[in-house]
Amino acid sequence: MLLKIYQDNPNPREIDKVVKVLQEGGTIVYPTDTLYAIGCDALNVRAVEKICALKGINPNKSNLSIICNDLSNISEYAKVNTPIFKMMRKNLPGPFTFILPTTSLLPKIYKNKKTVGIRVPDNSIIREIVLQLGNPIMTTSIFDESEEIEYSTNPELIYEKWQNIADIVIDGGMGGIEPSTVIDCTGDEIEIIRQGKGKLNF
Repeated sequence: MLLKIYQDNPNPREIDKVVKVLQEGGTIVYPTDTLYAIGCDALNVRAVEKICALKGINPNKSNLSIICNDLSNISEYAKVNTPIFKMMRKNLPGPFTFILPTTSLLPKIYKNKKTVGIRVPDNSIIREIVLQLGNPIMTTSIFDESEEIEYSTNPELIYEKWQNIADIVIDGGMGGIEPSTVIDCTGDEIEIIRQGKGKLNF
């Protein structure tokens, strides 16, 4: 299903359709403030495993990332100290992924690597979906550098490619081509491990 949702004013009925699919263990393709991404309810292990298999992600070796609606319940899913929390508050919502140690509330699949990426994108569509779902969304971009860029940015072409894979493809307008900036906050000093969109404000 291709579902048009406007970022300026996400339609609650359309959001409800997406949330219902996620509650049933489905997968969705959606816009963020960087690239279009595919995701599922982050606490539904079977759905997370499905996306990992689809994207060739080994959760033992790769950081899994989740989208939260805001920073109010970050401590449920990641261990974060006061200085890091203050920095996150300065930069989120925004195009950043903060790598943090996981907590026991996340399913075992996230604990293999003991870390999780936290995203709060500056995109009202996906944040509203997370808010209404009541759980974070496991997220990974659909960008494939081996194919035409339009298949990662144009919602109609994204739908053409993903319609038989994802339960819903959200048309939230043209997508970007720059990934998020990834910041590792697990060591003694924070480290930018991938410079993408956005300039981190310390």
